[in-house]
Amino acid sequence: MKYGMSFIIFLIVLTSICDTASQLFLKFSINSLDLQINSLKKIIGLIWKLIRIPRVWLSFFFSTLSLFIWLFVLSKADLNLAFSLDSMHYIFIALGSVLLLKEKIGTARWMGIVSIMAGIIMVSVS
Repeated sequence: MKYGMSFIIFLIVLTSICDTASQLFLKFSINSLDLQINSLKKIIGLIWKLIRIPRVWLSFFFSTLSLFIWLFVLSKADLNLAFSLDSMHYIFIALGSVLLLKEKIGTARWMGIVSIMAGIIMVSVS
């Protein structure tokens, strides 16, 4: 079965979305904890708390899903194209950070994100 370029691009976008969801779930999880770690006992306690947070497990799920999609993409597309297009996760992370985490992004960083977008467009049409 042959896969069209639009299907491969869709899968790469899906991989980036899964990666973004994974990172956002981890950030929400770690923000909910007290991170004063100054002993082995507190490190073990932190790990125990982390494994009991459902968002951490959702993060693992999305990371695993992303991995399997990515492996399929790598079997069908050139690495150069796939890896270049996978840079979309930088854009998705920035948007998720602003919209969901209420983080501020400065002008220089937005300019970098626009540069990434221009690069993605150039790679995808070449």
